[in-house]
Amino acid sequence: MTKAASHAAPAPAPRTAIIDIGSNSVRLVVYQGHARLPAILFNEKVMAGLGRGLAATGAIEPGSLAKAQTALRRFAALAREMKVDTVRTVATAAVRDAANGQQLIHCAHELGLKVELLSGEQEAKGAGEGVLSAIPEADGIVGDLGGGSLELVRVRGGQVGDRVSFPLGVLRIPALREKGSKTFERHIARLVDEAGWEGAGRGLPFYLVGGSWRALARLDMGLAEYPLPIIHHYALTPTDVARLGRTIPHLSKPRLRGVPGLSSGRAATLADATALLGVLLRHLGSSTTIVSAYGLREGLLFGALDAETRALDPLIVGAREEGRLLGRFPEHGDLLQAWIAPLFPADATADARLRHAACLLADVGWRANPEFRAERGVEIALHGNWVGIDAVGRAMLAQALHTSLGGGLDVPHPLAQLASPAQLKAATLWGLAIRLGQRLSGGLAGPLERSSVTLSEEAVTLALPAQDTGFYGEAVERRHGALASGLGRRAVLAEA
Repeated sequence: MTKAASHAAPAPAPRTAIIDIGSNSVRLVVYQGHARLPAILFNEKVMAGLGRGLAATGAIEPGSLAKAQTALRRFAALAREMKVDTVRTVATAAVRDAANGQQLIHCAHELGLKVELLSGEQEAKGAGEGVLSAIPEADGIVGDLGGGSLELVRVRGGQVGDRVSFPLGVLRIPALREKGSKTFERHIARLVDEAGWEGAGRGLPFYLVGGSWRALARLDMGLAEYPLPIIHHYALTPTDVARLGRTIPHLSKPRLRGVPGLSSGRAATLADATALLGVLLRHLGSSTTIVSAYGLREGLLFGALDAETRALDPLIVGAREEGRLLGRFPEHGDLLQAWIAPLFPADATADARLRHAACLLADVGWRANPEFRAERGVEIALHGNWVGIDAVGRAMLAQALHTSLGGGLDVPHPLAQLASPAQLKAATLWGLAIRLGQRLSGGLAGPLERSSVTLSEEAVTLALPAQDTGFYGEAVERRHGALASGLGRRAVLAEA
């Protein structure tokens, strides 16, 4: 179980950058914010294709090398201009395996960048740490498909376990598939078996990391017209993967271009990435796949944290940061959560943390036009850059904010397609409770700290000290009644 962080406003955080020299792309990401979940200030990639042709020649092609060198010059200049405090530059399979990989390392050195040449095992550990950062409860096998290699990692109990790296990057797959599907599967099966991974994922999820597998998820979302365009925590069953494998060869380029968020560079690797995934699922025995938005880069950040910071809940940290930036009263969300918690004693732990997140975000819509505050809350819940939450959780969070921000009891689109009626009803009740607390206190700490709200078989009782009875105005009485009605009780005002 993860912990909630203190609600004290943090000191300004340093800026950290990672330059990731991968086999398919070279990327710069600049981060700033809470160490457990820093915000991305800048993100740019260049599809250099360093691993293209590597299997045939043993070297990086001149054109790809030139693209990567140009990218490094730009990224080094951007990092300086952004006054980044720490720049970490890492290189993976293509640079590691290529005969001329040192040319790129030398170029980086001249630009003032110290390159860490990661081993396959280090890549695997980083990918596993990345998934644990975004999905702390992950229990299964992480598969990180890059341009030059594939890493498999066992994660469980917040820890990275066994790991292995194979020369099966998406840029190497075409040459292997040219020999026929049966030969291709035998080759993969032999590698998996010899490494001791045959059946290692039986009954467990397979966590998908890497641009090509994320692109596969985007394609499925587009074909299925899935109502939530967020790939993190999107699931594909082995049956889905097999269906996509049959479908992809028949999709035209215009059809692929019409899929939101699917780049042409990734579209070209879909068939190979799907073929590899299908074989892996059969031989690992994995029950389903779950997409992770986090991978190696986030894993490098997560791996550098102390144990206490690693244990923090990423959803709560993220919601608290968002509430601090967008809300009026930074400490109010945690107080509100403690105030309404007695109304929901039967909530499971997973639901209680969603309720906590809703309280932390309860004030994010105050700057919006009053007619659209509820819509703003739904948009932030559904499309915010959250991790540690799945589609059902996003829908419940959206429903709670919709109700708390004045949207009423109706269920906005597309929440009914993402969560059950019972789940949305529970979230609506959270929203009614939040709405009462917000109106009673005016967003201030004192009224919540001096009052309480409790639940009995007959009533929802709001207890106020004598000096605070003036807070119980008409609007508060109305919201108290709405909450009590939603809970099937009567509203009672008592003296604390």
